[in-house]
Amino acid sequence: MQDFFLNHLALSVLDVEQSVAFYTTVFGFKEIKNTASNSKTRWLQLNGKIQLHLIYRPKFELKTIKADHFALSTANLKGFIKHLDHLGIMYSDWIDSENKDYVRKDGVFQIYFQDPNQHWIEVNNAV
Repeated sequence: MQDFFLNHLALSVLDVEQSVAFYTTVFGFKEIKNTASNSKTRWLQLNGKIQLHLIYRPKFELKTIKADHFALSTANLKGFIKHLDHLGIMYSDWIDSENKDYVRKDGVFQIYFQDPNQHWIEVNNAV
């Protein structure tokens, strides 16, 4: 079997500027050049590896459920939670208890919150 590596995530967004501001402020993504097209799609990169492509869709209607999410890990989840608190971003555990983290059966702590387009994001300490 071949080795595979995550190249990028692509999300449809209503407001590209708002989404770029969110991901750069909350996670420290850095903007990189969109080398694929001259569209309004903006590319971001995290830790020089994972790319996030924010694709402008003005008539976009997202139907979200928490089970459809992407996850990022950090060794300092408590510090990240303080960062979210400072930014006024509400988070929850899996069962929607506000401002509460959750410990999975395997001992991993996790939280969930949504971006400006209502995409669900999990952040955990499974580093």
